[in-house]
Amino acid sequence: MKISIITATYKSEGTIADTIASIRSQDYKDIEYIIVDGGSNDNTMDIIAKAEGVVTLSISEPDNGIYDALNKGLALATGDVVGILHSDDVFASENAISSVAAKFIEKKVDAVYSDLQYVDQNDLNKVIRYWKSCDYNPKLFYKGWMPAHPTFFLSKRCFDEYGCYDLSFFTSADYELMLRMFVRHKVKSAYIPKTLVKMRVGGQSNVTWKNRWIANQEDARAWKVNGLKARFYTRWMKPLSKIRQFVE
Repeated sequence: MKISIITATYKSEGTIADTIASIRSQDYKDIEYIIVDGGSNDNTMDIIAKAEGVVTLSISEPDNGIYDALNKGLALATGDVVGILHSDDVFASENAISSVAAKFIEKKVDAVYSDLQYVDQNDLNKVIRYWKSCDYNPKLFYKGWMPAHPTFFLSKRCFDEYGCYDLSFFTSADYELMLRMFVRHKVKSAYIPKTLVKMRVGGQSNVTWKNRWIANQEDARAWKVNGLKARFYTRWMKPLSKIRQFVE
């Protein structure tokens, strides 16, 4: 089973070396690693160029944001399964990808996800938040639940059949994609109860209260574009459910 990993970069010279190193450390060898850069003018591409034998393919050109870059990567991907590793994130262990591959084969599923650690920008061992997930239940999305996107792996067939990231969404294209796959198309999934990814704090949808409000509005629209009807409390339960990530 070939697994494609896509990383979108833009002026990522401070973190991309760690991301590449975590790919290099994986004990699973059938990995296609694609980096899509948005036209960086710092040392990002120089660092990528030195990662011979790790990076399968890289491109650098202007884009319309991270989701556009990820869609470019999806168009290039040839793996059976596709995962996303952001340019300031790392895999938590050297067997992260082999764990994902084993779960896909064992459970014969189209999607796999796991737990996520939010870590300090400068100390990847300092955990700020812990996103503990659970086995999927059809009622969960209605209660504001979603898998942690950085841990989400999906079969390439599902992307080809059900579509990629919807670029009309500014911060919630990942939520819309997973809502579309889990609730609308009912893809079969499996949960790995351990941390597979460490994510540096500071995601786009959480940077400011304004962005959080935009994300909340987009979350509501995600249900509408998929012909789904959320509960009246769904869009408010989603941000509230994240409070427990600071205490667990």
